[in-house]
Amino acid sequence: MSLPARRCYVPRSMHAPARPSDIIPPELLLVAYRGGIFPMADHRDDPEIYWVEPRVRAIIPLDGFRLSRSLAKTVRRDRFRVTCDADFGAVIAACAAPREDYAESWISRRIEASYLALHHAGHAHSIECWLSDEDGRERLAGGLYGVAFDRVFCGESMFSRADDASKVALAWLVAGLRRAGFALLDCQFMTDHLATLGAVPIPQQDYRRRLASARGKPAASLPQSVASFGAATAGEGEAGGDGDALADGDGVAAARGVPADGGRSPGAGASSPGKRIAQSLTQTS
Repeated sequence: MSLPARRCYVPRSMHAPARPSDIIPPELLLVAYRGGIFPMADHRDDPEIYWVEPRVRAIIPLDGFRLSRSLAKTVRRDRFRVTCDADFGAVIAACAAPREDYAESWISRRIEASYLALHHAGHAHSIECWLSDEDGRERLAGGLYGVAFDRVFCGESMFSRADDASKVALAWLVAGLRRAGFALLDCQFMTDHLATLGAVPIPQQDYRRRLASARGKPAASLPQSVASFGAATAGEGEAGGDGDALADGDGVAAARGVPADGGRSPGAGASSPGKRIAQSLTQTS
């Protein structure tokens, strides 16, 4: 989930490049993540991938997320309409786009296609933040995506096109993971930005032990947990759904393209989704 600084550490010497292919099979990706490794590429059109195992891992303790006063205020205001798995493809494409501080992306087209397949298999999820323009049209203002297995969520990347959009997405993610009973939020590489949000570095050996202790099923999937803060289930909030609701590993239909406030106006009433999220994050686990 580290931002551009992620490319500062690519220990290719630790693993040989994989053979090019259309996608990395979802089952291979899950085996890799359960072993504490993940794929990266050198640039957007790189046909090869490298399996990376950082010597030092960054995690955000789920009871240690730092919700600053300013961020809490933004969350409570419901400035953004927040969704889970509403547009996974748009989120990963935005994360892969060039940015001012780095021209090349580690998210190659092959990696992008691989995570889209993992998403359709129910093990990759996105959090989206939407803003309405003056003409009433919504645009994707920020978000994040990552991989879910057992009681672990591995954040891959996030992006922001509006102030605090990615931070709000992360706040919703942490609240959703806590409510669902997840045990570990992996951020892969440590950055100063993540440190301000509560991330801490741990040795890879410690990370592997945490992976082992986080085995088993969570109480709910991430989409279900996010929905519990105010979203309708698939088909309830929007008439004439596309019929392509994402199913998690347990085969439970997850909310897709449904506003996290269940269609209510942002900031409406004391029980608004943002206020519930902020309250959840200020409670001890």
